[in-house]
Amino acid sequence: MDSVTEFLVNLIKIVFLDLILAGDNAIVIGLAARNLAPSTQKKAIFYGTGGAVLLRIIATIVVVWLLKVPWLLAVGGIMLVWIAYKLLADNDDHTDIKAGQTLWGAVRTIIVADAAMGLDNVIAVAGAAEQNIILVILGLLISVPIVVWGSTLFIKLINKFPWIIYLGSAVLGYTASNMITEEKRFAPFFEQYPVLRVLFIVIVVIAILALGYLKRASMKKRKDEHSYS
Repeated sequence: MDSVTEFLVNLIKIVFLDLILAGDNAIVIGLAARNLAPSTQKKAIFYGTGGAVLLRIIATIVVVWLLKVPWLLAVGGIMLVWIAYKLLADNDDHTDIKAGQTLWGAVRTIIVADAAMGLDNVIAVAGAAEQNIILVILGLLISVPIVVWGSTLFIKLINKFPWIIYLGSAVLGYTASNMITEEKRFAPFFEQYPVLRVLFIVIVVIAILALGYLKRASMKKRKDEHSYS
């Protein structure tokens, strides 16, 4: 794969991962601005998202730099494995997000809530960018407007086609396991035995999808039993 193709593939991966992980953030934006007048809502969403994006870019660049520190690439990969599983297993409704009563109150809520919830996005984007800062900034600049203006549509799309969530978790699993194999302490071993590297990545992805599927099935069963009782 030449450098231009690799750059474009990684950029697409970053945008896709950010969209998959942005459902929560889109809900936060809607909840924080729900009590404002329609014209003020647009301003709150614009300013709030702008502040959140700026903070996200800075945080991701810091994480990209931190991933160069020994062992942190492996730690980031392990955290991303958990995030990939949570993407399938979680069922948060975010009812604790308070609606802002003023423009700047809503803007503050959006920025603070996004920062608190954005760790998964930051680690995923930093891992997928493979320490390329330009990729980080471009990926976020492309995906964020889609999140703001097309978030409702994307959430509906995920609800209609549940396999998109599984695809997202698989991509996260691949990114996570790839990060672990590229850890400086492990890289020489996996370079010496490339088959084991492929096997490790495949096992991690399958484990995430299988455990996530079982968790979702268990939650659905409990929900059905509760509705019948």
